[in-house]
Amino acid sequence: MKKWLLVIRSPFLALAVVLAFLGNCIAWHFGAFNWGYALLTGFGLLLAHISVNVFNEYFDYKSGIDLETVKTPFSGGSGALPSGIVSPREALWLGLATLLVIVPIGIYFVVVQGWLLLPLLLVAAVCIVFYSPVILKWGWPEWAPGVGLGFLPVMGVYFAQSGEYTWPVAIAAVPSGILVHNLLLLNEFPDVEADKKTGRKTTPITMGGAAASKFYVATTVLVYVWIIGAVIAGQMPVFSLLALLTLPIAIKAIGGALKYDDPARLVPAMASNVLVVLITQFLLGIGYILARVF
Repeated sequence: MKKWLLVIRSPFLALAVVLAFLGNCIAWHFGAFNWGYALLTGFGLLLAHISVNVFNEYFDYKSGIDLETVKTPFSGGSGALPSGIVSPREALWLGLATLLVIVPIGIYFVVVQGWLLLPLLLVAAVCIVFYSPVILKWGWPEWAPGVGLGFLPVMGVYFAQSGEYTWPVAIAAVPSGILVHNLLLLNEFPDVEADKKTGRKTTPITMGGAAASKFYVATTVLVYVWIIGAVIAGQMPVFSLLALLTLPIAIKAIGGALKYDDPARLVPAMASNVLVVLITQFLLGIGYILARVF
């Protein structure tokens, strides 16, 4: 069991839980909620995240990047494949198996709630399967996890509950997309040299460290500006402003990101960034609950 928990990078699966929580909170706020659907969408998101993590482990090992990266608690891979704890074949089959289990869940919701869910699922699948072998070799690849593991999950969970897409929900899902985008962006800084050797074109490589760190700062600030603007425009409830409580943590992450060439500053910033990603979305979910209660 320990080796499987290692290769799926279990500590990082909290993101899937928070995304499912937020999407279901928004659905409940708007009067569309089913406990069975909530559990099933949460399970599906968990499997999707496991699939992403395992595919990343597999393709990183096959490309040789796992032997080049500097390991941190937040980047550089789990080390499960290079150490031989898990074989590449086992990792590949685990990634495929978890992806295949998602298929009947997706089909069920397409049948129950409508075919408009299908395009969303297909785009998310492309982001999952092609991220490591293909998308990472394009400029600005962080959009893929931002969309596939941020924006679309919130939208998909809401659709699974309600059978529709709405602009207020799309607006509410944007911070999740930006936050997950930034989760990948900041974690890429320690791997710049290794990524270059394998032909990857992450933003810290294509823009350079200084510009990429400023881009991270700008997009982090955008999360809070977006929430405030959406509340002012009446598109998100006032209680969504609870998410601003993570601003002091975000400031710590920003400070470390600007010192990207100093591991002693960057690694704590990466830790702060993880907290911002998880807690901000959790507080948004709580905000939607409170908005309906009060």
